Amino acid sequence: MSSPSNPHVKELAALRRRRNRQSSGVTLVEGYEELDLALRAGVRPRELYFCPALTDGTDPRDVVGRAAERGAALFSLSRQAFDKAAYREGPDGWLAVVPDIETDLSRIEVDDRALFLVCESVEKPGNLGSMLRTADAAGVTAVISANPVTDWGNPNVIRASKGTVFAVPIASAGSGDVLRWLAEHSVNVVATTPDTDVLMADVDMSGPTAILVGSEKYGLSEQWLAGSHTKAKIPMFGQVDSLNVAVSAALFTYEAVRQRMQR
Repeated sequence: MSSPSNPHVKELAALRRRRNRQSSGVTLVEGYEELDLALRAGVRPRELYFCPALTDGTDPRDVVGRAAERGAALFSLSRQAFDKAAYREGPDGWLAVVPDIETDLSRIEVDDRALFLVCESVEKPGNLGSMLRTADAAGVTAVISANPVTDWGNPNVIRASKGTVFAVPIASAGSGDVLRWLAEHSVNVVATTPDTDVLMADVDMSGPTAILVGSEKYGLSEQWLAGSHTKAKIPMFGQVDSLNVAVSAALFTYEAVRQRMQR
């Protein structure tokens, strides 16, 4: 395809909008690294678009072959057409349409070593993506979005997560549903907040545990603070009383990992 006005190219550009992704039941994966991880995680692309003029440094036969084996329709685009379809600046020539990501809470399994990261109303795709990368590295059981603001299929979440959104189990649900689900599975609920004297290292997170983080602007809601078993904070000695939510999530997650490795 050489023309930016091609119907396929226009449809790809339209999938940048959330309502179009949701109505079509698909999302976009752009970038070689993200697509490679998605394929390794078992994703079956519906369509694969690639631009030979942009794929320098990668072997197109590898990705194209794996996608074709899984039934993907293949489309080669000109540089002009790919620039029209791509959502990121400086694209590397890879873009796929894949089925929407499963987010049903009932799919998540709980055992006596389960570790969950619960994100309440986190808005920024970059923060969600960063937390997914932490979750993947730390072996977190699942990341749960409570009262979600940003959908997991947001192309910027996929980009910021480096594709780990396809490797880490995820879920989305209302806060009430998540709280009930955690209670039904006897999960220890730890709220992160600066408004406590309890330090995170003093909280036992070696058993089934959910670490809660709140929105960038407001933190955790009263519903979650009241529904938690423990409130804990990161020791801080400067002038500010909070850290970036993805940083806070990483510190708490690895404190839980440290405790589990010791025990």
